[in-house]
Amino acid sequence: MEPVALRGSCSARLLVMLALFVSFPAGQAMAQGPQETQAQRQQSQPYNNAPIWRDVRSGKEEFTSTRGRETGVLVQTEGQTWRQLRNGPITIYGGWLVVLIVAALAVFYLVRGPVTLRGKPTGRLIERFSVVERWNHWIAAITFSILGITGLTTMFGKFIVLPVIGYTLFSWLMQLFKILHNFVGPLFFVSAAVLVVMFIRHNLPRAYDIAWLVKFGGMVSGEHVPCGRFNAGEKTWFWIGVVILTIVVSVTGLILDFPNFDQTRLLMIQANVVHSVAALLYIAISLGHIYLGTVGVEGAYQGMRTGCVDEAWEKEHHEYWYNDVRSGKIQAGGATDAVEAPQVQH
Repeated sequence: MEPVALRGSCSARLLVMLALFVSFPAGQAMAQGPQETQAQRQQSQPYNNAPIWRDVRSGKEEFTSTRGRETGVLVQTEGQTWRQLRNGPITIYGGWLVVLIVAALAVFYLVRGPVTLRGKPTGRLIERFSVVERWNHWIAAITFSILGITGLTTMFGKFIVLPVIGYTLFSWLMQLFKILHNFVGPLFFVSAAVLVVMFIRHNLPRAYDIAWLVKFGGMVSGEHVPCGRFNAGEKTWFWIGVVILTIVVSVTGLILDFPNFDQTRLLMIQANVVHSVAALLYIAISLGHIYLGTVGVEGAYQGMRTGCVDEAWEKEHHEYWYNDVRSGKIQAGGATDAVEAPQVQH
């Protein structure tokens, strides 16, 4: 029995000595205090301490052998702010805005239906848009659609498209969309600028536009509200969308498209935020224009596709402009007898 007790006593002593040996450095470090520990860390791990990283993230220009703008700044702290804005409020609120606009238009269509022609077609066509106007409009419309689809996929694709098609196909798709977005953007800017030059004189505000806005063009009540070549709703779309938002997305888009012009990273971040917000607003507003130009107003798409509409349609939707054309005050191609006049279904 004695040898067993002796062995147990030796084992206990050995464990106590081992515990004291392991805990000695920790106790010594605690006794030295936090300042000495920090100083030791600066010597043993010079890049793993708070003061150095505070300097790195300060945004101050330091020394570097590479000369250029911001080459002396190691970390751009605003990048994290940009990431939080883009993946947070911009994505969430912008996405819901687009969804709500689509839902509202769908409900309006189901409740109200398309705006149809009250009278009968006359069989005589009147030119509403020239060939040049139509070609330029369709270039702007197609490039805008490409930019809208690629831009929305870039912003929301990882939440909606990626889970469906997987990482490999999604990466190929995003590379293609990035190239399309970058190269189609300048073409849209040019076509939109030409569009403004063509139609700006027809979109100047008039006194009768107030009545159109108050009555919402009669689209709810069914009341006839006369207007010029473009009604107040189209003029609002022209000035807010085609003019203001086109300038905003084009300028910020060109800043992002050509980083070789020596922009700072902060300017690129700011341009990206403004571009994203303006583009989402542009897309949301354009949905109303697209709806009214296709299924919302019967005969509207016909006018932009062929350039001509029936006289009855023009008189009912744009009476003041129709009267000016018929009286010879302005030229719009004139009224012609048509072999195949557009038929309006009732």
